[in-house]
Amino acid sequence: MTRILLLSDSHSHIDNTILKYAREADEVWHAGDIGNLAVTDTLKKTAPLRAVYGNIDDAEARKEFPENNRFMCEDVDVWITHIGGYPGKYDQRIREEIRKNPPKLFICGHSHILKVIYDKKLDLLHMNPGAAGKYGFHQVRTMLRFQIDKDQIKELEIVELGKK
Repeated sequence: MTRILLLSDSHSHIDNTILKYAREADEVWHAGDIGNLAVTDTLKKTAPLRAVYGNIDDAEARKEFPENNRFMCEDVDVWITHIGGYPGKYDQRIREEIRKNPPKLFICGHSHILKVIYDKKLDLLHMNPGAAGKYGFHQVRTMLRFQIDKDQIKELEIVELGKK
């Protein structure tokens, strides 16, 4: 079993509450718009990190992290990208590939809106953890945590970090 902390859109913000949850995770996943790499450097000290760059991230972040990160976590095929869209409205950049070869778990950020949607057509779970940072139009900062146990995604929990 692997305990995951999923966040996105930190926009250079990291605090002790985020780090508390990161220390409880086996892996931390960041779905882009990291901002300052001090955020990911700090997260790496708490747990193994998988991340992608977002549209606000600079050349340094783009050298360190890919635009798309597709990997296996236990027996779950995971695809993380920053701008991905939603079931039925996937971003044009990934639309054809996701239809041809859908993962079991598709993760994106960008919208600052927390959503978890099962895509019946592609038989995948879509997650967007909202925004953990203080920049943007969202009112409450959020993350997700969950477990992957062999081929099962379970124990999904919304983490509210308070108002920005």
